[in-house]
Amino acid sequence: MDTALDLHGPLTGDELRRLDAYWRAANYLTVGQIYLLDNPLLRRPLTTEDIKPRLLGHWGTSPGLNLLYAHLNRVIRARDLDAMFITGPGHGGPAIVANSWLEGTWSERYHGIDRDEAGMARLFRQFSFPGGIPSHVAAEVPGSIHEGGELGYALSHAYGAAFDHPDLLVACVIGDGEAETGPLAGSWLSNVFLNPARDGAVLPILHLNGYKIANPTVLSRIPEQDLLDLMQGYGYQPYVVAGDDPARVHQLLAATLDRALDEIAAIQRRARSGGPVERPRWPMIIMRTPKGWTGPHDVDGTHVEGTFRAHQVPLSEVRGNPAHLAALEDWLRSYRPEELFDATGGPVAALLDQQPTGDRRMSANPVTNGGVVMRDLTLPDFREYAVDVPRPGEPVAGATGVLGNWIRDVIAANPETFRLFGPDEVASNRLGAAFEVTDRTWVAQRVPGDDHLSPDGRVMEVLSEHLCQGWLEGYLLTGRHGVFTSYEAFIHIVDSMVNQHAKWLKVTRAIPWRQPLPSLNYLLSSHVWRQDHNGFSHQDPGFIDHVVNKKAEVVRVYLPADANTLLSTMDHCLRSRHYINVVVAGKQPAPNWLTMAEAIQHTRRGLGIWEWASTDAGAEPDVVLACCGDVPTLEALAAADLLRTHLPDLKVRLVNVVDLMRLQPPTEHPHGLPDKEFDTIFTADRPVIFAYHGYPWLIHRLTYRRTNHGNLHVRGYKEEGTTTTPFDMVMLNDLDRFHLVIDVIDRVPGLAARAAHLRQEMVDLRQECRDYTREHGEDDPRVSEWRWIRESDPSLRSGQ
Repeated sequence: MDTALDLHGPLTGDELRRLDAYWRAANYLTVGQIYLLDNPLLRRPLTTEDIKPRLLGHWGTSPGLNLLYAHLNRVIRARDLDAMFITGPGHGGPAIVANSWLEGTWSERYHGIDRDEAGMARLFRQFSFPGGIPSHVAAEVPGSIHEGGELGYALSHAYGAAFDHPDLLVACVIGDGEAETGPLAGSWLSNVFLNPARDGAVLPILHLNGYKIANPTVLSRIPEQDLLDLMQGYGYQPYVVAGDDPARVHQLLAATLDRALDEIAAIQRRARSGGPVERPRWPMIIMRTPKGWTGPHDVDGTHVEGTFRAHQVPLSEVRGNPAHLAALEDWLRSYRPEELFDATGGPVAALLDQQPTGDRRMSANPVTNGGVVMRDLTLPDFREYAVDVPRPGEPVAGATGVLGNWIRDVIAANPETFRLFGPDEVASNRLGAAFEVTDRTWVAQRVPGDDHLSPDGRVMEVLSEHLCQGWLEGYLLTGRHGVFTSYEAFIHIVDSMVNQHAKWLKVTRAIPWRQPLPSLNYLLSSHVWRQDHNGFSHQDPGFIDHVVNKKAEVVRVYLPADANTLLSTMDHCLRSRHYINVVVAGKQPAPNWLTMAEAIQHTRRGLGIWEWASTDAGAEPDVVLACCGDVPTLEALAAADLLRTHLPDLKVRLVNVVDLMRLQPPTEHPHGLPDKEFDTIFTADRPVIFAYHGYPWLIHRLTYRRTNHGNLHVRGYKEEGTTTTPFDMVMLNDLDRFHLVIDVIDRVPGLAARAAHLRQEMVDLRQECRDYTREHGEDDPRVSEWRWIRESDPSLRSGQ
């Protein structure tokens, strides 16, 4: 296998000198950011006053990043490429900032940090400094879509960016430490889902500098043939660039990039010529260069360059150790800054001539600021997909199955800007109607009997939540739209990825030049209350709690109680911008409660009194029955029915919550309900029995400041689960209708004595229902066949 190229390379002597000068300039600016407060161009000898009091940053990976950036600029200019740069080793932040400043983008985005000596001084000062910018590649860095804390997700972000961007080249640098993570290991298989006829290209560059913070990296220490075989097994054609002699590495890298880009162009030409689309062997590069290359070789008699000691700050005692100060000055002068920057402090013409211009600069590519290129979705009118609800509780239909028809038409109406993502669960979550208009994306082998596999599919299914999340984030960050559908219990796998995306959204809200992005939309089904068949391992509603911990400005949580409310909610979510929307909805057949007109109004309010289920008209209630989530709503309504039958004089108010964040005060969340309105609905002094989908303590946390919090009693999931029947699941957690009635009897003052017989009956009914499941293996028909039927109610909707 040919993994090396002619060492003489394609660069002329002048091109080589120019490339090397650009690399030296970026390295100089990188070191300056880590160390210098003043004297940016060394117009005078360094003093301790020129040095930052806290030395923060990561040098070790930076020279490799600078080398790749310089060489990519060469091929962008030569080939007029539309390219972007994803930095897996995100702690190499000063390198990417340096290149953004050299290209002029930083000065365009940040007033006063011009390409001159004063601007360079400000550039150095702001890095890892109070009031400045972070030490990692972050949202503040032009051209970035990948934050430095997101270890393991670079390649999935790269592929997500490339989907439906046919002219885009995504150069993705993968750190060899990052390559040890599970999400990154799975990401190599993304090439199975990249269609060269309609998508862009990803060029993975595995940067092996040999070390993490304190240990060698695995892929740098396995035999090279094993590494090449690994990459070939993933479906790539690997090319090795290795060395520590700059001239030799420049030539080899230039030749390798040319070859890789020629192969990419050939792959795309073949795929776009009208023939069958098959999975090609895409090129990738393995680059072996020393960690901390061109930095101090030895410090205090200890070898540094090419070791883990170069990872962060090689010279750590510059302010207190004259030898370190002198070594820093020697290091900076080794780049010969007088050759790189003119009398004003700006880059010399030889550097400027090598840069792409305008939007061709990787730091200024519009797709890296996705809100700039975003197009609104064409959304069909969700009202046309409504379930006809002649009266509450009828008909019985699965909410996500109804939604699937709308999602199908969203896909059809937006063939280049919308995708549906899920870990092999789209059909399981009852969204299979999508396959009436599209297939699952698949570029690998297909055999007879496969179901809806095609290179042109719009459904992205792979059994890796990490990969689905990374793809979708890359897709959203570059201006497109999507929905991630998952089993509720297993969405926890991407908790840390959600953390980072929430941070990105929070930070970019305050960056003027960053435009709002399409929202990250989760549709969680197969939820805790309907995983009775799979058992305890599949029962966990805690993702809601995790998301609620994020900044209020960017998170929204919705629990629609039926199909029409789900349709209205999802339409709202796909129109929203710059949020993380979590929608939890059931897929199993269930009663539908609201007409579409009522559902729209209810969704807009976020919560409200269901008058048709209440008995407090014209009076203050004795008790409030609140509910949030489809199964808790069913149980609360069944409890209200029991109370109406057995305690007809009891004034019950039923309140349904669809927007969970309405429970917070407006000082805590933008959707929060003002205290006066909250007290009007939930009362200031009456018992509130709250049936909630998830962990009960979240409701207490959201409402602890409310006037009536002391009278709030929440039932929800309390880690009691197993393989059992649906109703037994709610009984295990005391969320069932009988227990809710018992709670009302126990909590309403003066009711316990006169309702003692009813309380005993509820206890007995719970036991009877449990006994029935143990004997028959299914729920008691008194529960499973219960319907809300009130023929005399004014809620009959025959005329609606």
